Amino acid sequence: MKTVLISGGSIAGPALAYWLGRYGFRTTLVERAPALREGGQAVDFRGTAHLTVLERMGLLDEIRRLQTHTGAVAVVDADGKQLSSLPSEIMSGEVEIARGDLSRVFYEATKDRTEYVFGDSITSLTERADRIDVTFERSAPRTFDLVVGADGVHSGVRRLAFGPESDFRRDLGVCSAVFTVPNRFGLDHRGLMYSTPGKGVYVYSKRDTAEATAALFFASQRLEYDHRNTEQHKDIVTSVFADEGWEAPWLLTAMREAPDFYFDRASQIHIDRYSNGRAVLLGDAGYAGGPGAMGTGLAVVGAYVLAGELAAAPDDHRTAFARYEERIRPYAAVCMKQAEGLDRFLVPQTRSQIWTRNLMWKALPYLPWKGVITKITTKAANAITLKDYAQDVKFGQRPVYANG
Repeated sequence: MKTVLISGGSIAGPALAYWLGRYGFRTTLVERAPALREGGQAVDFRGTAHLTVLERMGLLDEIRRLQTHTGAVAVVDADGKQLSSLPSEIMSGEVEIARGDLSRVFYEATKDRTEYVFGDSITSLTERADRIDVTFERSAPRTFDLVVGADGVHSGVRRLAFGPESDFRRDLGVCSAVFTVPNRFGLDHRGLMYSTPGKGVYVYSKRDTAEATAALFFASQRLEYDHRNTEQHKDIVTSVFADEGWEAPWLLTAMREAPDFYFDRASQIHIDRYSNGRAVLLGDAGYAGGPGAMGTGLAVVGAYVLAGELAAAPDDHRTAFARYEERIRPYAAVCMKQAEGLDRFLVPQTRSQIWTRNLMWKALPYLPWKGVITKITTKAANAITLKDYAQDVKFGQRPVYANG
């Protein structure tokens, strides 16, 4: 039985563990966090490719049950007066779910066939002719057949197997902070947006409307910080939004007490190859696209393809990795292109740009091309033809898809 170590326990890693477990691989998943990460911003799925993979996992109904059902986002001024509205389909896709809820669904579907190791991380990789030796921050050294980096933009596997992050990361010029707050806004499956030049404040209700998710965005070039220093991150956000109006002062206070908090620069990962020897990259670790690039759906599709190719060629990881890259790289390129113009959408630089954007959104429901944005993103999400690996697999358990 082939052994696979997966680094990263958010979305891509557990999705891969699900498929590898069904194909008869023995999987171990190591996650730096001490437990599953709760909360987080909403993520969405759209198009046939995304939904087909979730359906074949047998998890689409459960994900639909937990979806946010977020409606339109109202654009407001400093006094809370509505200026325009952004249709829900642009922001939420066909199925939207909180990242923490999705992570829990994947964990519950994999925990019986995957060894989860929380509160630990990989410190070294040493490849041999027939294995890869791994050392950990806390656990004893172990040996695996393959190692997968599904550990995000700041991937430790990528750093160890491919080189420093700076060689592959491209900054998109926007930083964001996301955290949970009490829903003092009375939002019921809808959102609010407030903008000033170079900054944006977004608040939207959670599935449980007693709480809301706050997202603060601001334009920034070459901001340096320790990506693991949460207090430093909160200080940065406070300094940027300290003098802003609307609900910014209250949100900054609530941020300090938030049960969850995420901060980072929006960026893309551009790397010449997704594999090196017995190590391979999945999701944001290999092809992060930034906001708007449908990264969650891309990661879930990537996990499906990687597992399928490994199962189709269980004794030849080089061939499996090459076929995985051949199928996913062009798909990732199309998805990553969707993040172009991110700053103009999230953080317009002048009041004139904000006014123009709001006017366009206000007129959107009455324009003949109102569905163009949705069609463009759905077309990108569908820019891959999924193989039915049940026809090719000759190793381990034969997949039994939920749709037969």
